[in-house]
Parts: sequence; structure tokens; C-alpha cells
Amino acid sequence: MTLRGAIVDLDGTVYRGGDLCAGTADGLDALRSAGLNILFFSNNPLKDGADYIDRLTDLGLDVSDCQACSSGVVTTEYLVDHHPDEQVFCIGADGLREQFRAASLAVTDEPTEADVLVASWTSEFDFGDMRDALAAADEDTPFLGTDPDRTFPMEGGTVVPGSGAIIGSVAAVLGRDPDAILGKPSETAQQAALDRLSVDPEECLVVGDRLDTDLRLGERAGMTTVLVLSGVSDREDIAASDIDPDYVIDSLGDIDTVLADAAASR
Repeated sequence: MTLRGAIVDLDGTVYRGGDLCAGTADGLDALRSAGLNILFFSNNPLKDGADYIDRLTDLGLDVSDCQACSSGVVTTEYLVDHHPDEQVFCIGADGLREQFRAASLAVTDEPTEADVLVASWTSEFDFGDMRDALAAADEDTPFLGTDPDRTFPMEGGTVVPGSGAIIGSVAAVLGRDPDAILGKPSETAQQAALDRLSVDPEECLVVGDRLDTDLRLGERAGMTTVLVLSGVSDREDIAASDIDPDYVIDSLGDIDTVLADAAASR
């Protein structure tokens, strides 16, 4: 197979919290040496692509030739395309609202003025947010979620609740599922990644620690899928999943074995 691009997850794949995962720098070097363009894609909605490149640089990685995207970016682009002139009420963190405002979207702090409801991660989620969701949305109000990640990994092997937990709570209060969840593994996220890399799906590698988001995105599109065991999913999860990774490696530092196999199969 000929590979030209790689979609690389961040949380649990490149880093956990503030710590780089084992072999990250070597893995990125191997991808570059094989001629692959790299797109980092995080389901963490709090920052845009430029912010993630800055974070990776601060962690000591040379990523000047890479691109980055996030579920926050994809959600922002979706709102610009589908709800450009509507009032957006966001249950989420300020970092997401800042992305909306930077794209000239109308963000309201008054739930009764909402034309669109967006639910996402915030460390301050509480009863008041659920009350605001009821005030913001009736059965005809578009209800969007940034990403389905129920948890995300931190340093020391711990995990904390993610956007999916909050979106699920809001959905329970409203009595209906979101009309769309824009992060991985959605078709919207898939297309955003391929457009940035300018590659066909069969020329693309997707590397991540989650079977249900990272690898599902790749499997749906016909990409080569690589599960790393440095984050959320483990071998027991593989056995219980309907997702069958093309490759399973301990960390991004072992990606050279995947690249060697791909080269041998050309």
C-alpha cells in the first residue's frame, strides 16, 4: 500500500496530560521519513489547531511542518456552514466560545435567545446547565455535541469525564439525542481531516488510542487503522469491540513496524 498522510490523535497517543507518551518524537520522525504528511486531530474541543501546534512545540516536539485540528474546529466550521446567522447557546468552556466568536458566530449567554444549542466539556457543568438546556431547546431547536468522548486520559494512568458525559446528561434532560456530534468519528470530522491532508482515504493512516472514535473514523473511511495501547483502549477492549484494528502497537514509538509492513506490501 502507498501511504501519503497520517491522522494522529493527541490525548493518549502523543501525550497524557502534560507528559509525552513513550517514543512520541521517534514515531513522528518515522512518519516524516516515510514521506507522510501529519495531521494531529484531537477530540478535545477547547483549543483550535494553532493552539495545539503551540502546545506540542512547548512539549519539545518539532511540529513546524504539521497541521492540527480539533472537535472544536470542526464544530465551529459546521456552525459557520449551517447556522451562520443564528444565536448559539453553548454549554461548554470559554475556549470553545472563543473559537465561535473568532469565526464571527453570534454567541448568546441567554438560553431563551438560543437558535442552536451546543453541548461540550466544561469542568463547571452543574444543575444550572441542565436547567439552561431546557430553557434553550425545544424539540425543533438544533442540538449539537462537539465529540462523544466519555472520558479522556491524564498522566499517571487516570481518566476524567469528557464531553460525551456532559452531552449525554443534556440529552437525558432534553429527552432526545443530539442532531449531530461533530468530532471523531463523524463523517464531518473525517472529511475535515482528508481535506487538510489532501489524500484519499486508502492513502491515509489513522493512529489513536480509542477504538470507538479514532479507529472507527478510519475503518468507516477505508483508512489503515493503528491502535496504540498508551491511552484508553486495551487488548480486552479489542476482543469486545466490533472494530478490528489493522495494527496494534504499544505506543507511537513503534509506528516504524507498521510503516515497514506497508512498504513491504507495495
